[in-house]
Amino acid sequence: MAIQTLLTEGAVTVIDYRCEAGPQARPQAEAHGGFSVSYVRRGSFGYASGRLRCDLVAGSTLLGYPDDEYRCVHEHACGDECLSVQLAPDLATGLEDRAARWRLGALPPLPELVVLGELAQAAAEGRSDIGLDEAALLYAARCLALLTPEARREAPPGAVERRRMVELALWIEAQAAEPLGLREIARQAGLSRFHLLRLFTRVLGVTPHQHLVRARLRRAARLLSAEGSSISDIAYEVGFGDLSNFIRTFRRAAGVSPRGFRRLARGDRNILQERLALPAAG
Repeated sequence: MAIQTLLTEGAVTVIDYRCEAGPQARPQAEAHGGFSVSYVRRGSFGYASGRLRCDLVAGSTLLGYPDDEYRCVHEHACGDECLSVQLAPDLATGLEDRAARWRLGALPPLPELVVLGELAQAAAEGRSDIGLDEAALLYAARCLALLTPEARREAPPGAVERRRMVELALWIEAQAAEPLGLREIARQAGLSRFHLLRLFTRVLGVTPHQHLVRARLRRAARLLSAEGSSISDIAYEVGFGDLSNFIRTFRRAAGVSPRGFRRLARGDRNILQERLALPAAG
């Protein structure tokens, strides 16, 4: 099995598992190291823990409970790939009282989980401007909500909460050139990451990381429109720690590369004509 740790961010660890075992492979006993939710993005496998037996396919979610022993079997297919979100004890506070439901072993390919699982996968592959920690927490939070028998409908954010999130958004913009993560933003807000992510998104319609990235892109666009700084200097100045990530993110947002945007800002109409597939003016 190939195992790659994609993120270790305080209380959240995201691991990519790729197994090529087939029907002839002998299942081995393993144990969950803590609470976890794992999105099956490809393949299928059987999961056995005590008398529990589950069959998981693409889109399913595997639930891991601390110290539970289990075996994985591949009777009908060869291999599987999973994106696993491991939760440290401080995020798992209160989960012990729902152990019976957590030990269901798996959740079926529910539409809401499939969508969030694919979002987390896109973040892991750099195909989304949402942070991997945020996508992982959104996926885990939805799994937890489904395991709560009496899920309560949340009241709309009040005036104080809305003002608090707007002030936080302004703080993010002011600090956008710094290496901010969800942990630092949650600390500034005085909230848990779960609560911050849910409240910020409900009030402003984007996650904190999306707001941060867009603040960086706005400043980058202004700098690209001016004379002077090189594209690499602009990338680092606005807060991107990697030039290739800046170019990829800017192109996804603007539809053109930073270099193409700079040409457009300087009056190169050919860029627009190429984008719109229009013939050049005579």
